[in-house]
Amino acid sequence: MKRWIRLVLLAVVACTASCAPRERTIVLLSTNDMHARIQHFPRLAAAVAACRDTLPGALLVDAGDRWTGNAYVDKAPSPGMPVIALMNRLGYRVATLGNHEFDHGQAFLGRMIDSMAFEVVCANLRSDTCTFPQLPSCAVVESGGLRIGFVGVVTNYEGPGHPAGNAANFEGLEFPDPQQEAIRIAEELRPQVDVLVLLSHMGDDRDAELLARESRYDVVIGGHTHERRDTVVNGTLLTQTGKNLEHVGVTTIRLLGRRITGIDYRLVPLGGYEPDAAYQAEVDRYYADPELNRPVGSFARAANGWGVANWMVDAITDEMDAEVGFYHVGGVRLDSIPEGGMSTARVYDLEPFDSRIAVMRMTPADMRRMILAKYTDTENRKEAHRIDLISTTPYEILTDGEDNALDVRFPALREGRSYRVAISDYAFKNYRDLHFTEGEITSEKVADVLLEKLEEDSPLAPDNRPRQRVVRPETKKR
Repeated sequence: MKRWIRLVLLAVVACTASCAPRERTIVLLSTNDMHARIQHFPRLAAAVAACRDTLPGALLVDAGDRWTGNAYVDKAPSPGMPVIALMNRLGYRVATLGNHEFDHGQAFLGRMIDSMAFEVVCANLRSDTCTFPQLPSCAVVESGGLRIGFVGVVTNYEGPGHPAGNAANFEGLEFPDPQQEAIRIAEELRPQVDVLVLLSHMGDDRDAELLARESRYDVVIGGHTHERRDTVVNGTLLTQTGKNLEHVGVTTIRLLGRRITGIDYRLVPLGGYEPDAAYQAEVDRYYADPELNRPVGSFARAANGWGVANWMVDAITDEMDAEVGFYHVGGVRLDSIPEGGMSTARVYDLEPFDSRIAVMRMTPADMRRMILAKYTDTENRKEAHRIDLISTTPYEILTDGEDNALDVRFPALREGRSYRVAISDYAFKNYRDLHFTEGEITSEKVADVLLEKLEEDSPLAPDNRPRQRVVRPETKKR
């Protein structure tokens, strides 16, 4: 009898144990703002393989801006495809759109989406055009018996009303408020999934704004602002890996049954991994382009950020026989140039947008209005409260104690006089409060001008001194 009772008790214990909630783990590997840096894919592949050796179900996701920034991708026979081919091979599962996905127009983006073996989601994009497919707002991925929901959103703040970029690339498209759409989809999807993730290309400041009033997301994997973020806002983990595929984000979600018990995040530098040989061979094939590898000139000394921007604005101003030149800092895509030779590819890395030069006539009052409007931009906050326009002429932005711009001083210009001005076509077409006369976009491409200057003037001696500055009131001692 006692033996029978013991057997019954053992059976009950075994049954109870088998019915107890099981501990499970989800791992999300994330990238953002890779900007076509395929040279780092061999190390990314090694890092992903190391993770999947331990956790085969690890999911690889991306938060936007996959191309524009590497000549070997942007000038490939099928532009953009080297990135997509590598992402497909590595097994990405879900991604959202960034603003640079639209750089080459809607038809191009449509072809790219058709080539992607992973799902692309974006909740705040509406389209009824023939060239651009309507994307789903979200995707649900099943892994280890769990359902993970991914919602995607892209910024619409810089246009305004659309992502940053030339307005012509967004014609026929609507971009509802990304925060409102993220809230709406979270309400619909939350009851259907065990884990809810937002893939956001809004920027970390906008992500934090959203999370201050929306707590249904478990994780936000962000992009756009090129920050490294690992913080918790209103109970939700907010992450971002920086830019240029220098790091991969590793988010570990632990569950007991279907209840989340903990979420951890690590930012893993890819420089610590030996490149995967197969991926390295593929990247080397993309880089074996004789025209892009052609040397075109040299720098006599290293150029810092100011030196690079000053060279660009000086070049377009000289080419147009202008008296003043402006170039928006967002169009300067290299932070520095080392001493030594420059290849064609490096020039295209510096200017990957096929930008053209615009010319017009402006008075100092017109220039002042343009600079003040940009500095105090409440919509495109990413580009506000900074020197956004590098110029051939020195100027100072005067601000008050709250960093509101009050005035702009041009010590080398005469008030009331009209000057011939060279400027990037991006600023010409997209800057608000831009006033001028006799304005037009020329046929001259910025990259072609830079190549010409390198061939004619090398070795170049860059001017690494800042010509513009913000003058803020001195902080009072307490």
